[in-house]
Amino acid sequence: MKPYERLAETTTPNGSVLALYRHDGAYLIRADGVELMSTRRHFSEDKLAEVACAAFADTPAARVLVGGLGLGFTMRAALQQLPGDAEVVVAELMEDVIAWNANPEYDLSAAAMQDARVRIVHDDVVNVLKANPAGFNAIMLDTDNGPDGMLMSENAPLYTARGVVTTVAALRPGGVIAYWSVSKDPKFAKTLKHVGLEVETLHVRAHETSGPIHTLYVARVAKS
Repeated sequence: MKPYERLAETTTPNGSVLALYRHDGAYLIRADGVELMSTRRHFSEDKLAEVACAAFADTPAARVLVGGLGLGFTMRAALQQLPGDAEVVVAELMEDVIAWNANPEYDLSAAAMQDARVRIVHDDVVNVLKANPAGFNAIMLDTDNGPDGMLMSENAPLYTARGVVTTVAALRPGGVIAYWSVSKDPKFAKTLKHVGLEVETLHVRAHETSGPIHTLYVARVAKS
């Protein structure tokens, strides 16, 4: 059995330890020993970008936000969906996670991060949302394991009613917010509806044909 190779680690502001591993050609990130993401299973992360960005494939100068770089799958899927004049802003709290993805020695996101459409922002996604009122056609939020499976307390404000209102304020008219969650969370769906959003719930496998089922919440401002 091939061993897990611990490549790097970092600590979040609230003390969680994130570690990057390589195993049999695949990469994964763990938070305090619990797997957050893997290059073997990323279909639901790809789908997050697909459902958020599909409506803007022909929108001139479309601008989207990815909250949480992770292993780069949502960012790369958004690039596949969007035209050449789009901008994909990626907000990542952890500077080391950005460095891991940019490291050409790892088979992660170094090439995609060189795409002229990409802008990596080392900051809390909430700060980026607040700094960009009516700034984005689509917002994709894949921080931690979602509202119900949260491992890092830094991400909690994003999923409160106040955090959702902040996110909505960063949408352009007709915009879409897509949230990734490790499991279904009816309480969070109610929070989205409570602040005036229409919500579509999708259940998507981690791998295209196998693996656990994750939940995507696709939200739009309800029509008056």
